[in-house]
Amino acid sequence: MKYLYTLAVLACLVLWSSCRNDFETVASSGNLEFSRDTVFLDTVFTNIGSSTYNLKVYNRSDEDINVPTVRLSQGEASNYRLNVDGVPGKEFQDVQILAKDSIFIFIETTLDINNLPNGGNTQFLYTDQLVFEGGGGAQQVELVTLVQDAVFLFPEQFADGTVETLNLGMDGDGNDVLIEGFFLDDSELTFTNEKPYVIYGYAAVPPEKTLTVEAGARIHFHRDSGILVANTGSMKVNGEPSTDPEALENEVIFEGDRLEPDFATIPGQWGTIWLTAGSTNNEFRYTTIKNGIVGILMDSNDGDETLRLENVQIYNSSNVGLLARTGNVYGENMVINNSGQSSLACSLGGTYEFNHCTFANYWTNGFRSFPSVQLDNVLQVSETEFLTEPLNATFNNCIIYGNEQREIGLIEDTSEAFVFSFNNSLIQFDDPAGEFAEDENYNNPDFYPGCVFNEDPVFQNTELNNFNIEIGASGAENIGASGIPPMLDLNGVPRQTPPDAGAYEATVFPED
Repeated sequence: MKYLYTLAVLACLVLWSSCRNDFETVASSGNLEFSRDTVFLDTVFTNIGSSTYNLKVYNRSDEDINVPTVRLSQGEASNYRLNVDGVPGKEFQDVQILAKDSIFIFIETTLDINNLPNGGNTQFLYTDQLVFEGGGGAQQVELVTLVQDAVFLFPEQFADGTVETLNLGMDGDGNDVLIEGFFLDDSELTFTNEKPYVIYGYAAVPPEKTLTVEAGARIHFHRDSGILVANTGSMKVNGEPSTDPEALENEVIFEGDRLEPDFATIPGQWGTIWLTAGSTNNEFRYTTIKNGIVGILMDSNDGDETLRLENVQIYNSSNVGLLARTGNVYGENMVINNSGQSSLACSLGGTYEFNHCTFANYWTNGFRSFPSVQLDNVLQVSETEFLTEPLNATFNNCIIYGNEQREIGLIEDTSEAFVFSFNNSLIQFDDPAGEFAEDENYNNPDFYPGCVFNEDPVFQNTELNNFNIEIGASGAENIGASGIPPMLDLNGVPRQTPPDAGAYEATVFPED
C-alpha cells in the first residue's frame, strides 16, 4: 500500500508538471544581451553566398521572457537570411528565451552588387539591422557586409543540363578524359587589376595564344577550378614590386574564392595552374599562389625554357607547391612552404636551375612522407612499366629546410642521366642511423660544394609563411657564392658580399 501511495504522488507531480504553461513568460523589457553588437559578414563576391555567422542572445534574468518580434529592419526586402533557434525566416513572433539561458541566431547573405545603390562602384558596404522589439523598447544588432564586384569566368551551361568540358585526351581504356572547363576567347586573354576575377572550372588558354596577367591583378578560383595552358600556348604573369608590404598592390595573387579569414590559409581550396605539355615561355613575376592542390604543374618541355619564375611565393598546397615533369624551369627569389607532399618536385627528369630560393616545408595538417625537395628521373606508370628521362638540376645559394629530418629526396634510375648539384646552400638532412651512408648521391661532397647542413636558418615565422632570416643568428648567413643572380633579395634589398643563402638577406626581427 505504501508503494501505491508513493506511485500516486509521483503521478500527480508528473501531471502537474505536464500542465505547466510554457508560455507563462514576461515580455522582454529591452535588457537582452548579445555576443556582439555588430555582426561583420566578411567580404563576399557578388552572387556568391557568404559563410554562416552566428549571434548569441542571452536572457540573464531569473524569469522566462518572450520577445514579441525579432526581425530584419528591411523586412522581406533584406538580402540577409536568418535562422532563429532552428527556424528559417526574416521575421519571427513570440520568441521564447528561458531564464539564465540563450538562443542562437544564424545569419548569411547573398548579394548582387548590380541590384544595390552602389553608383557603379566595384565595392559596396551593405548594412541592415536585426531588431528585437519588446515592452521596454527595441534593441538592435548591426549587420555589415562588404560586397565586391568581379569578372566571372565559367563554362557554358547547356539546355540539357550538361556543362562545357575540356578534353584532356584518352585514358588507358580509350575513354575520353574530360574536366569542366572552357577556352578563353581573345577578349578574355588579358586579366587587368580593375576587378578581381573569379573562375569556375578550368579556364584554358588556347593553342598559340597568350594569357597576360597585369600587375596588381587578383584571380580567385572556385572549388575544382584552375587555369590550363594548352599546347603552344603561354602565360605571362607580370607582377611588379609593391610599396605596401600588407596590401601588395602590384603583386599578382592567385587564391580561392572564399574571402573569409577562416579560409585564408586552408590548403586545397582549388585545383592548379596547369602548364600542359607543349606550352612554352611561361613567365611568373612577383606572384603569390596559395591554397591550391598543386600551385603550378609544369608538364614537359620543348627544348627551350618552358617556365621562368622570379620573386614567386607558393603557399599552402595540399599536394605539391611546384610540380615539374620533364620541365625546363628557371627560378630565382622563390619561396615555397606548407605542402602536403613536397614543396618542389622535379619529376621524370628535366632541366632546372634555382638561385637564391627558399624551399621549406612546415606542414602541420597531418602526416607528411615526402621531403621539401624531391628529384627523380623515373616515373612508374604501371606495375611493370617505367618512364625515364635524363635530369640536370642545379641549386645555387638556396635554403632547403623543414620540420622533418631529411628534406631532400633523390630517386635515380641508372638507365638515364641523373646530374645534380647543390652549391653554397643550407640543407636539412640528418641521418643519425646511417641509412644513407652507402648512397653516394647523399654523401659525395662533389655534389654539395660550399653547403652547410642542419644549421638552424632561424626563420621569422614559419606559421605565417614569413621566411626572413635573423641577422647574427641564421645558419644561412654569408654562405652564398657571390655573383649569383638576382642581386636584390625578395624584399628588394641589395645582396651583400658574400650573400646569404635563400630568398632573403638576413634582417633584424622586430621586437614583439
